[in-house]
Amino acid sequence: MEEEAEIDRLPIDLLAHILVMITSFTDLAQASGVCRKWKQGVKQALARRKTLSFAGCKMDDDSTARLVRHAYSLKELDISRSRWGCQITDNGLYKISLAKCVGNLTSISLWGMTGITDKGVVQLITGANSLQHLNVGGTFITDESLSAVADSCPRLKSIVLWSCRHVTENGLFVLVSKCRKLESINVWGTRVPLDCFIGLLTISPALKIKPKGLPLNVGGAVAMLPVA
Repeated sequence: MEEEAEIDRLPIDLLAHILVMITSFTDLAQASGVCRKWKQGVKQALARRKTLSFAGCKMDDDSTARLVRHAYSLKELDISRSRWGCQITDNGLYKISLAKCVGNLTSISLWGMTGITDKGVVQLITGANSLQHLNVGGTFITDESLSAVADSCPRLKSIVLWSCRHVTENGLFVLVSKCRKLESINVWGTRVPLDCFIGLLTISPALKIKPKGLPLNVGGAVAMLPVA
């Protein structure tokens, strides 16, 4: 009779503890295919994950949403675009929005995801009521997404709008007016008039607007905005 391998004797909880240390999704997929016990171990490992980053991974809508759905304890989600491309669309964001962990997410990065629009972002953000940090830089979102953030994310502390050229001063005013815990906003590369930032500081004097040292025309004289 063939003797049972030592690793096969591990309790499922201990196996999951080991598997949670694996960062490669390819390796996790291979581990899941070893046997039924290992498949269950991978599921438990994902359920314990606090962070998931798909940056640098070749992921699509279905594979990304499938992993997120199993990550019940997830707090930080990063699906930023990289050189190799994380090809997520609005359909993928919709599927992710159905995951149980969305309401507990404190950080979401969609940096450089040119395949998404307001439709997908709104669907995801609407359920992310615990969100504190959001990066949508390099996307084509508009004020519609900012309105959804303003209505759904009262705990928001920072937002990156780097090169979001379809965002206007109206969207920023709504965001800053409703997100009273907002501490930092990155508007580099946007097309928002510089004078708009005086209005934002009137609403929230402690707000840090990046990049720092933005020149403003105040009373006919050029001044530097004293923000970090």
